[in-house]
Amino acid sequence: MTYYTCEHTLEAMLSCIYDAWCSKKGHQNIELLLEPIDQYTLFDEYIHVDADMRKVEKVIDAVCRKISPTFYRELVYTYMAYEKHTLDNIYRCMILGFAYGANALKMMQYRDVMTHDQIRIRLGKEINRFQEFMRFHLLEGNVYVAHFEPKSRIVMALGPIFEDRMPSEHWMIIDDIHKEAVIHPKDEPFYHRTLTDQEFHRLLETDNYNDEYTAMWQNFFETIAIEERKNERCQLNHFPIWTRKHVVEFTS
Repeated sequence: MTYYTCEHTLEAMLSCIYDAWCSKKGHQNIELLLEPIDQYTLFDEYIHVDADMRKVEKVIDAVCRKISPTFYRELVYTYMAYEKHTLDNIYRCMILGFAYGANALKMMQYRDVMTHDQIRIRLGKEINRFQEFMRFHLLEGNVYVAHFEPKSRIVMALGPIFEDRMPSEHWMIIDDIHKEAVIHPKDEPFYHRTLTDQEFHRLLETDNYNDEYTAMWQNFFETIAIEERKNERCQLNHFPIWTRKHVVEFTS
């Protein structure tokens, strides 16, 4: 078996798909994996692929022209997911797309399509949770900063949501797991940035900053609580523990 591996970015993943497709080794003889690799096997071949915009453009053009732009958007939506088999699943669904056309992602009789749908649903739930539970601190200079720790690389998906909610504010959302952020200058489009170690460690300090609005919200949360109606099991279903680390209601 030959394994094609790459970093977890859209550009690298599409470049990896290009190299795997052009290898002529046979789809059944290759598998695509996201790095880091948990464990290497002894007799298999591992080929690392770097991002190459020329390859990226060729993949996008081929999928959009020979299948459809909608198919491309729906397929690469899942690139953000944390599952290690996400890249290989995109590749397998792309194979089906070239064989059966734009309706391939509706063909649930194929295991790869079912897997893609499951990843898409879980990813959508994660995005929805954090768009509801994101909590901002107001720093000096009227800059709102929020930290969160998602399983998937969803910070870019949250950018348009909060740009619509807070168009005339300076704000920043920081993914502490993947060390990346979306930054929104007041009345301007947001942009994405991968943080250096120095930037990341400096920005970590902003997570401990408590402004007056944070204290007011904590007091409000405690005041409206009705002890007799507390239902922790129901709360866990809607607000899992792993999403609470940076939520001010659960910090002292």
